[in-house]
Amino acid sequence: MNIVVLVKQVPDSGSERKLDPADNTVDRAAADNVINEMDEYAIEEALTIKEAQGGEVTVLTVGPESATDAIRKALSMGADKAVHVVDDAIHGSCAVQTSAVIAAALGQMEYDLVMCGAEATDAQLSVMPALLAERLGLPQLSGARKVTIEGGTAKVERQTDGGFWALEAPLPAIISTWDTINEPRYPSFKGIMAAKKKPVETKTLADLGVDAGSVGLASATSKVLDFAGRPPKGEGVKVTDEGDGAQKFVDYLVGQKIV
Repeated sequence: MNIVVLVKQVPDSGSERKLDPADNTVDRAAADNVINEMDEYAIEEALTIKEAQGGEVTVLTVGPESATDAIRKALSMGADKAVHVVDDAIHGSCAVQTSAVIAAALGQMEYDLVMCGAEATDAQLSVMPALLAERLGLPQLSGARKVTIEGGTAKVERQTDGGFWALEAPLPAIISTWDTINEPRYPSFKGIMAAKKKPVETKTLADLGVDAGSVGLASATSKVLDFAGRPPKGEGVKVTDEGDGAQKFVDYLVGQKIV
Protein backbone atom coordinates (compact mmCIF):
# COMPACT_ATOMS: atom_id res chain seq x y z
CA MET A 1 0.00 0.00 0.00
CA ASN A 2 1.73 3.16 -1.20
CA ILE A 3 0.28 6.28 0.39
CA VAL A 4 1.10 9.90 -0.42
CA VAL A 5 0.24 12.45 2.27
CA LEU A 6 -0.04 16.12 1.32
CA VAL A 7 1.59 18.40 3.86
CA LYS A 8 1.68 22.18 4.06
CA GLN A 9 3.73 24.56 6.14
CA VAL A 10 1.57 27.37 7.55
CA PRO A 11 1.95 30.30 9.95
CA ASP A 12 1.21 29.20 13.50
CA SER A 13 -2.45 30.03 14.19
CA GLY A 14 -1.51 30.80 17.78
CA SER A 15 0.79 33.65 16.81
CA GLU A 16 0.27 36.91 14.97
CA ARG A 17 -0.17 36.50 11.22
CA LYS A 18 0.41 39.30 8.73
CA LEU A 19 0.16 40.10 5.04
CA ASP A 20 3.13 41.53 3.19
CA PRO A 21 2.20 45.03 1.97
CA ALA A 22 4.53 44.59 -1.01
CA ASP A 23 2.17 42.14 -2.74
CA ASN A 24 -0.64 41.42 -0.23
CA THR A 25 0.40 37.80 0.24
CA VAL A 26 0.98 36.03 3.55
CA ASP A 27 4.19 37.23 5.12
CA ARG A 28 5.65 33.79 5.76
CA ALA A 29 9.17 35.07 6.31
CA ALA A 30 8.05 36.98 9.42
CA ALA A 31 5.76 34.22 10.70
CA ASP A 32 6.32 31.39 13.13
CA ASN A 33 5.80 28.60 10.59
CA VAL A 34 4.67 25.09 11.56
CA ILE A 35 3.25 22.01 9.91
CA ASN A 36 -0.46 22.39 9.22
CA GLU A 37 -2.20 20.89 12.24
CA MET A 38 -4.91 19.17 10.18
CA ASP A 39 -2.26 17.38 8.10
CA GLU A 40 -0.96 15.59 11.18
CA TYR A 41 -4.21 13.61 11.37
CA ALA A 42 -3.76 12.51 7.76
CA ILE A 43 -0.16 11.50 8.48
CA GLU A 44 -1.23 9.48 11.52
CA GLU A 45 -3.95 7.69 9.54
CA ALA A 46 -1.54 6.90 6.71
CA LEU A 47 0.96 5.46 9.18
CA THR A 48 -1.76 3.37 10.82
CA ILE A 49 -2.78 1.91 7.46
CA LYS A 50 0.85 1.21 6.58
CA GLU A 51 1.42 -0.57 9.89
CA ALA A 52 -1.60 -2.79 9.23
CA GLN A 53 -1.02 -3.49 5.54
CA GLY A 54 2.61 -2.75 4.79
CA GLY A 55 3.93 -0.45 2.09
CA GLU A 56 5.33 3.05 2.48
CA VAL A 57 4.24 6.60 3.22
CA THR A 58 5.56 9.48 1.13
CA VAL A 59 5.11 13.11 2.11
CA LEU A 60 4.49 15.65 -0.65
CA THR A 61 4.66 19.39 -0.12
CA VAL A 62 4.75 22.52 -2.28
CA GLY A 63 6.44 25.46 -0.62
CA PRO A 64 9.60 27.49 -0.03
CA GLU A 65 12.86 26.15 1.35
CA SER A 66 11.57 26.62 4.90
CA ALA A 67 8.89 23.98 4.27
CA THR A 68 11.62 21.42 4.87
CA ASP A 69 10.85 21.83 8.58
CA ALA A 70 7.30 20.56 8.01
CA ILE A 71 8.66 17.66 5.98
CA ARG A 72 11.06 16.68 8.76
CA LYS A 73 8.21 16.71 11.28
CA ALA A 74 6.25 14.27 9.11
CA LEU A 75 9.31 12.06 8.60
CA SER A 76 10.01 12.04 12.33
CA MET A 77 6.45 10.79 12.91
CA GLY A 78 7.24 7.78 10.72
CA ALA A 79 6.81 8.67 7.04
CA ASP A 80 9.41 6.97 4.83
CA LYS A 81 10.41 9.68 2.35
CA ALA A 82 9.36 13.01 0.92
CA VAL A 83 9.04 15.05 -2.26
CA HIS A 84 9.45 18.82 -1.96
CA VAL A 85 8.36 21.01 -4.87
CA VAL A 86 10.14 24.33 -4.48
CA ASP A 87 10.31 27.08 -7.09
CA ASP A 88 10.28 30.86 -6.71
CA ALA A 89 7.71 31.13 -9.50
CA ILE A 90 5.10 29.44 -7.29
CA HIS A 91 4.94 32.40 -4.89
CA GLY A 92 1.45 33.88 -4.71
CA SER A 93 -0.26 30.96 -6.44
CA CYS A 94 -3.93 30.38 -5.74
CA ALA A 95 -5.48 27.02 -4.83
CA VAL A 96 -6.32 26.26 -8.47
CA GLN A 97 -2.73 26.83 -9.58
CA THR A 98 -1.32 24.91 -6.62
CA SER A 99 -3.55 21.94 -7.42
CA ALA A 100 -2.04 21.84 -10.92
CA VAL A 101 1.46 21.68 -9.43
CA ILE A 102 0.49 18.95 -6.95
CA ALA A 103 -1.28 16.96 -9.67
CA ALA A 104 1.83 17.14 -11.84
CA ALA A 105 3.97 15.90 -8.94
CA LEU A 106 1.55 13.05 -8.22
CA GLY A 107 1.70 12.15 -11.90
CA GLN A 108 5.35 11.20 -11.38
CA MET A 109 4.66 9.08 -8.30
CA GLU A 110 3.19 5.64 -7.67
CA TYR A 111 0.40 5.53 -5.12
CA ASP A 112 -2.71 3.65 -4.07
CA LEU A 113 -3.99 6.41 -1.82
CA VAL A 114 -3.58 10.17 -1.50
CA MET A 115 -4.40 11.57 1.94
CA CYS A 116 -4.65 15.13 3.21
CA GLY A 117 -6.09 17.13 6.06
CA ALA A 118 -9.57 18.58 5.76
CA GLU A 119 -8.20 22.11 5.40
CA ALA A 120 -5.16 24.33 5.79
CA THR A 121 -5.35 26.66 8.76
CA ASP A 122 -3.95 29.62 6.81
CA ALA A 123 -6.65 29.62 4.12
CA GLN A 124 -9.42 27.28 5.33
CA LEU A 125 -10.68 26.73 1.78
CA SER A 126 -11.06 22.93 2.02
CA VAL A 127 -10.97 22.64 -1.78
CA MET A 128 -7.69 20.85 -2.54
CA PRO A 129 -9.06 17.27 -2.39
CA ALA A 130 -11.83 18.15 -4.84
CA LEU A 131 -9.49 20.03 -7.18
CA LEU A 132 -7.07 17.11 -7.26
CA ALA A 133 -9.84 14.57 -7.76
CA GLU A 134 -11.03 16.53 -10.80
CA ARG A 135 -7.54 16.92 -12.28
CA LEU A 136 -6.54 13.29 -11.71
CA GLY A 137 -9.89 11.69 -12.45
CA LEU A 138 -9.95 9.98 -9.05
CA PRO A 139 -12.78 9.44 -6.55
CA GLN A 140 -12.75 11.71 -3.51
CA LEU A 141 -13.82 10.69 -0.01
CA SER A 142 -13.81 13.81 2.14
CA GLY A 143 -14.24 14.62 5.82
CA ALA A 144 -13.37 11.10 6.99
CA ARG A 145 -13.64 10.31 10.68
CA LYS A 146 -12.79 6.63 10.03
CA VAL A 147 -10.97 4.90 7.19
CA THR A 148 -10.97 1.22 6.28
CA ILE A 149 -9.05 -0.32 3.38
CA GLU A 150 -10.35 -3.68 2.19
CA GLY A 151 -8.67 -5.12 -0.87
CA GLY A 152 -8.94 -2.55 -3.61
CA THR A 153 -11.63 -0.48 -1.89
CA ALA A 154 -11.45 2.45 0.49
CA LYS A 155 -14.34 2.87 2.93
CA VAL A 156 -14.87 5.92 5.14
CA GLU A 157 -17.30 7.29 7.64
CA ARG A 158 -17.83 10.92 6.74
CA GLN A 159 -18.53 13.44 9.48
CA THR A 160 -21.96 15.11 9.34
CA ASP A 161 -23.95 17.28 11.72
CA GLY A 162 -26.28 14.45 12.65
CA GLY A 163 -23.91 11.49 12.52
CA PHE A 164 -22.02 10.09 9.54
CA TRP A 165 -22.32 8.87 5.97
CA ALA A 166 -20.79 5.56 4.91
CA LEU A 167 -18.94 6.01 1.62
CA GLU A 168 -16.65 3.82 -0.45
CA ALA A 169 -14.62 4.07 -3.64
CA PRO A 170 -12.13 1.95 -5.58
CA LEU A 171 -8.42 2.63 -5.24
CA PRO A 172 -6.58 4.76 -6.13
CA ALA A 173 -8.57 7.44 -4.31
CA ILE A 174 -8.16 10.72 -2.47
CA ILE A 175 -9.18 10.89 1.19
CA SER A 176 -9.28 13.96 3.42
CA THR A 177 -9.41 13.37 7.15
CA TRP A 178 -11.10 15.32 9.92
CA ASP A 179 -9.58 15.98 13.34
CA THR A 180 -11.87 13.45 15.02
CA ILE A 181 -10.29 10.50 13.22
CA ASN A 182 -7.34 9.85 15.56
CA GLU A 183 -4.75 11.33 17.88
CA PRO A 184 -1.48 12.09 16.03
CA ARG A 185 1.59 10.51 17.58
CA TYR A 186 4.46 12.56 18.97
CA PRO A 187 7.80 12.04 17.23
CA SER A 188 10.15 9.99 19.38
CA PHE A 189 13.82 10.86 19.79
CA LYS A 190 14.62 7.84 17.64
CA GLY A 191 12.16 9.06 15.02
CA ILE A 192 13.66 12.55 14.99
CA MET A 193 17.16 11.16 14.50
CA ALA A 194 15.99 8.75 11.79
CA ALA A 195 14.23 11.55 9.92
CA LYS A 196 17.58 13.21 9.20
CA LYS A 197 18.61 10.20 7.11
CA LYS A 198 15.39 9.74 5.15
CA PRO A 199 15.40 10.80 1.49
CA VAL A 200 13.86 14.13 0.47
CA GLU A 201 13.64 14.64 -3.28
CA THR A 202 13.47 18.26 -4.43
CA LYS A 203 11.71 19.13 -7.68
CA THR A 204 11.20 22.34 -9.62
CA LEU A 205 8.40 23.32 -11.99
CA ALA A 206 10.65 22.39 -14.89
CA ASP A 207 11.10 18.90 -13.42
CA LEU A 208 7.32 18.54 -13.35
CA GLY A 209 6.77 19.94 -16.83
CA VAL A 210 4.73 22.87 -15.47
CA ASP A 211 4.98 26.22 -17.23
CA ALA A 212 6.20 28.83 -14.76
CA GLY A 213 3.92 31.39 -16.43
CA SER A 214 0.84 29.38 -15.45
CA VAL A 215 1.43 29.82 -11.72
CA GLY A 216 2.25 32.67 -9.39
CA LEU A 217 0.56 35.86 -8.30
CA ALA A 218 0.39 37.46 -11.75
CA SER A 219 -1.92 34.78 -13.13
CA ALA A 220 -3.71 33.73 -9.93
CA THR A 221 -7.49 33.27 -10.10
CA SER A 222 -7.89 35.20 -6.84
CA LYS A 223 -5.79 37.70 -4.93
CA VAL A 224 -6.05 40.15 -2.03
CA LEU A 225 -6.72 43.66 -3.35
CA ASP A 226 -6.47 45.53 -0.06
CA PHE A 227 -6.26 44.89 3.66
CA ALA A 228 -6.14 46.72 6.96
CA GLY A 229 -4.60 45.84 10.29
CA ARG A 230 -6.63 44.81 13.28
CA PRO A 231 -8.11 47.91 14.98
CA PRO A 232 -6.66 48.75 18.39
CA LYS A 233 -8.46 47.35 21.37
CA GLY A 234 -10.87 49.88 22.85
CA GLU A 235 -11.26 50.72 26.49
CA GLY A 236 -13.47 48.46 28.54
CA VAL A 237 -16.77 49.51 30.10
CA LYS A 238 -16.85 49.66 33.89
CA VAL A 239 -20.19 49.00 35.56
CA THR A 240 -20.65 50.13 39.15
CA ASP A 241 -23.07 47.91 40.99
CA GLU A 242 -25.47 50.01 43.01
CA GLY A 243 -28.01 47.28 43.38
CA ASP A 244 -28.80 47.36 39.68
CA GLY A 245 -25.54 45.90 38.34
CA ALA A 246 -27.23 42.91 36.74
CA GLN A 247 -29.63 45.13 34.79
CA LYS A 248 -26.80 47.43 33.66
CA PHE A 249 -24.88 44.39 32.45
CA VAL A 250 -27.85 43.10 30.48
CA ASP A 251 -28.48 46.57 29.03
CA TYR A 252 -24.87 46.69 27.86
CA LEU A 253 -25.12 43.30 26.18
CA VAL A 254 -28.33 44.38 24.45
CA GLY A 255 -26.71 47.63 23.33
CA GLN A 256 -23.82 45.69 21.79
CA LYS A 257 -26.34 43.33 20.12
CA ILE A 258 -24.74 40.38 21.88
CA VAL A 259 -28.13 39.23 23.22
